[in-house]
Amino acid sequence: MSRPIHSTIHYAALQHNLRLIQSKAPSAKVWAVIKANAYGHGIENVFDALRGADGFALLDLSEAEKLRALGWRGPVLLLEGVFEPRELELCSRLGLWHTVHNEEQIQMLAAHKTQQGHRIFLKLNSGMNRLGFDPTRFRSIWTRLNSMHQVEEISLMTHFARSESEIDMLQSLSIFKEATHDLNGERSLSNSGTVLGQMDLLSREGIQDDWVRPGIALYGASPEPRLKSAQEWGLQPTQSLRSKIISIQKVKFGDKVGYGSEHVVTKDMLIGVVACGYADGYPRVIGPGAQVLMHSGVRCPVFGRISMDMMTVDLNPCLEQGVAVSVGTEVTLWGQSKDGHRLAVDEVAGHAGTIGYELMCALASRVPAQSDFAGD
Repeated sequence: MSRPIHSTIHYAALQHNLRLIQSKAPSAKVWAVIKANAYGHGIENVFDALRGADGFALLDLSEAEKLRALGWRGPVLLLEGVFEPRELELCSRLGLWHTVHNEEQIQMLAAHKTQQGHRIFLKLNSGMNRLGFDPTRFRSIWTRLNSMHQVEEISLMTHFARSESEIDMLQSLSIFKEATHDLNGERSLSNSGTVLGQMDLLSREGIQDDWVRPGIALYGASPEPRLKSAQEWGLQPTQSLRSKIISIQKVKFGDKVGYGSEHVVTKDMLIGVVACGYADGYPRVIGPGAQVLMHSGVRCPVFGRISMDMMTVDLNPCLEQGVAVSVGTEVTLWGQSKDGHRLAVDEVAGHAGTIGYELMCALASRVPAQSDFAGD
């Protein structure tokens, strides 16, 4: 018998979030970012729901091959470009567009023997200091690439370090405008935070964003949960991690629960053991205040250390609210319970000192995931 933990991917929520992004940037085309196996959802589980996007953006060639095998014939962008010369052949065979952000990639292109020009996204470092060319070199790089027979078309790209900060955004936009003001090519600037909150700023600055690149917003989490929750943005959770109670223990005052004997019981409690641990992707470093979601919307505190395959929770809130629990009762670790109550992944992540991105991306391969398109 398999363990009861599983991940449900919500088809309708993915579609809703994509439509919300499209409504925020009505004049732009949308790259649906599906890197990291669609942020831990599984590319095969999100593809049908997101195929209303204009293209898909990812990192790995294996992910691009999977996308083509699923039947996608539209644009696919490699966000970090190629890493070896031979990968340019695969870009040609699969019809992939790719980012150019360093001198080595230019040299690979220059040495590449092809009759078919490549579509590239030339990346500018506008202040994040991660990927991209220095603004003082950007124009000469564009001219050089534009003269190469290996290059069919050049689009212009940057990435914002703090899309929630208008001051930082204005600085980056000023750098981008100065470096690209009379260069031909479509523009791609906006990530999730920019699309949700800063498109008016781009418009005021006279910048047309031809391709936006939403990632986390598609998956129902906030790009900056400390400032605004996913629900406040109008996003819906797309991944629900659920398991079941596999044992119940009655403990008394003074008893200890879990490894290290650090959690001491201060009153008689009913402890539920849930089939979920850090080997499944639930954070071992979860802090005080973390909860799980039971049916009828009852929240039960996590109590005791998270172990590899199990966690323990205080079931007293269920007793106090008259909600029956037993071995086999379903528990929602994050996302949405079957009766419609929600526990945001960002909230769980906050108690672990991290972000929802990490929890979803770190979900273990041993946790089965399936779309609810055919019914939950």
